[in-house]
Amino acid sequence: MPQKMLGSVVGLLCTGACLVEGKEFCFGVNNEQYRCEMGYCCGETECCTYYYELWCYANEVGEAFRALVPVSAVWASYAVATAYVSADALDKGRKAAAAHAEDHGKAARVAVAVVDTFVWQALASVAIPGFTINRVCAASLFLLGKTTRWPLPVRKWTTTAIGLSTIPFIITPIDRSVDFLLDSSLRKLYGEGEKHE
Repeated sequence: MPQKMLGSVVGLLCTGACLVEGKEFCFGVNNEQYRCEMGYCCGETECCTYYYELWCYANEVGEAFRALVPVSAVWASYAVATAYVSADALDKGRKAAAAHAEDHGKAARVAVAVVDTFVWQALASVAIPGFTINRVCAASLFLLGKTTRWPLPVRKWTTTAIGLSTIPFIITPIDRSVDFLLDSSLRKLYGEGEKHE
């Protein structure tokens, strides 16, 4: 039952993301206009959809459902989020290679793009949000157990709802904190020209 519920929630999120459709005019290289039939403007000539970006939230959803699903399902959600992070880092490396095809320092620029993206995503999309949702849910379950007489299944579902509703509020503060952290440390090694977008 809990596995089916988790599958339903993930399926609903993905379906909703696929339905997000907008025809947006974008401005890219040299202010040339291009049009996104689906998704939104990103990069210099690309259109992105929210569908793929939802995968980076898999571990947060997994942590929110930890009280209801087997631990293996939570670890599987981390595997999905890590796969997204790795794919995004490789994609940024590919784009850096294409953008700096004629440069002598191409290998270094590609390495910086991959490392910066991977470290940023690993912290901002996996490690810190996963830990945050885990602690919010653990505290919620504990407090509900101490302060209410609700049956355990009700407390677990309430904990999951609290965890899921916390996700939108933690995204921006975590992203900004990770930017500050990397700007103050790793990015000083290679300059700020190649920072994650």
